Amino acid sequence: MGQIPHYFIAIQLSQKLQDTFASWQNKLQGELPYKQWYNKKDLHITLKFLGAVDDEKLDELTARLKQVEELSAFSMKVGTLGTFGNPINPRVLWAGVERVEPLNKVQQTVELAALEVGFPKENRNYSPHITLAKKWNGKTSLSYKEVVEKWKKEYTLQASLYVSEITLYQIHPNRKPKYEPVRKFKLR
Repeated sequence: MGQIPHYFIAIQLSQKLQDTFASWQNKLQGELPYKQWYNKKDLHITLKFLGAVDDEKLDELTARLKQVEELSAFSMKVGTLGTFGNPINPRVLWAGVERVEPLNKVQQTVELAALEVGFPKENRNYSPHITLAKKWNGKTSLSYKEVVEKWKKEYTLQASLYVSEITLYQIHPNRKPKYEPVRKFKLR
């Protein structure tokens, strides 16, 4: 028997935003020593990471996730750059996501649906973002401070993202792109 597939629930980016952030990645790759840069088709805003899920639990979760279809579609701003982790060697490079009330409502609905099926509650506060790269390896020609100052000036774009659905993704670690949309839930 093979391994149980891993899944997560997220908001997919528009093609236009995928292209925008991919162009940011192309420019930044030469300056920032991250080991792992995301494929543009894998860029997303995570709502809930699930981990390994068997078919039965996946069916239960899918039934519960229909609750999000009662929520309204919405728009929010995405863009600008930031990092998570130690400022000297930040583990994650991300594009920001505006924290709007409809996004909070969708995320809380997803969290509750997952909880009802037996997934553990996320202990950290929800911090919406779009991961562009991760796993800093520390070799850069500029000091980190110089790089940060340059980012702040160059990557200030704030684009609008219209959110009309959420997506259940399956993770394929050895593929590119590695995240496969397997089910979509339309918002009203």
